[in-house]
Amino acid sequence: MNATIWHNPACGTSRKTLAILNETPGVNVTVVEYLKTPPSAEKLDQLYRDAGITPQQGLRMRGTDAAERGLPDADDKTVLDAMAAQPALIERPLVETDKGVRLCRPQDIVHEIL
Repeated sequence: MNATIWHNPACGTSRKTLAILNETPGVNVTVVEYLKTPPSAEKLDQLYRDAGITPQQGLRMRGTDAAERGLPDADDKTVLDAMAAQPALIERPLVETDKGVRLCRPQDIVHEIL
C-alpha cells in the first residue's frame, strides 16, 4: 500500500503519525514537507473531500492568523486559496492511502486507512 503524508517535522503529532506509517509492514511512505512544497488549492480540495471534512475543519487555528483573517467563516475557495498561499494554515498531518484520506489528529486515526 502507498501512503502520502503531508508532514511537518516540527510537529509531534505529525512525527508520531509518520512513525506509525513507517512501522506498518507493507506501507510505502511518501513524505511531503508541505511547508516547503505546499499542495495546490485543488489538491487540498480533493484531500478534504476524500476525508469527508470541510476546508474550514482542516484549517490550523493555533499559531496562525486564521481567526483574524476571518477564515473560519469564509467560503471554501477563500480558505483553500489562503492555505495554498500560506501553508502554515494547513492543519497536519494529512495522510492519503488507497483506502482514503484522514486528518490524523490524534495520530491513531491513521489506522482507519491502513
